[in-house]
Amino acid sequence: MVKFAVICASNMNRSMEAHYQLKKHNYNIGSYGTGTAVRLPGPSPNQPNIFNFGTAYNHIYDELRKQDKALYTRNGLIMMLERNRSVKHAPQRFHDEHESYDVIFTCEERVFDSVCEELLSRAGIQSRPVHVINIEIEDNNKEAIIGARTILELARLIVASKDLERDMDGIIEDVQNRMPHQLLYTVAFY
Repeated sequence: MVKFAVICASNMNRSMEAHYQLKKHNYNIGSYGTGTAVRLPGPSPNQPNIFNFGTAYNHIYDELRKQDKALYTRNGLIMMLERNRSVKHAPQRFHDEHESYDVIFTCEERVFDSVCEELLSRAGIQSRPVHVINIEIEDNNKEAIIGARTILELARLIVASKDLERDMDGIIEDVQNRMPHQLLYTVAFY
């Protein structure tokens, strides 16, 4: 079974929507963030809510409800956290985990770069390839849902492949031509 991971900056919106969708379709999926902390909108642009990776989604949900339930309901954070806590316990940071995957999806170019740098720093000791695909997804609820559909389509084609090394370039080209997202692709090593 192909083992997938999906990664965004905070393991909150884009990666969790894709995690949710792939989990619903019974894919073997994990999700992560690459930031130094989990950052969520706050009462103003210069007052974000900041949490450590590993802080339970339930705790974040309770904190935001205490602060301003109406604001965070209006901007979609409450609904997002309800989804997240039904998927897994807490946001995780990719750089702190050592699970290996066959395919990693990232949700923006700076996350793609961070994941590739981290994999390179691990020195490829296992000599095990990992396909890293970036799907450029704007960080809002609507685009996260659309981006998850692109990731789901990529996963479907990857699982259907009889020879992923031979087929991957064609899969990337096919999805790039049919879906609304810019894709980047590379092979890295564990």
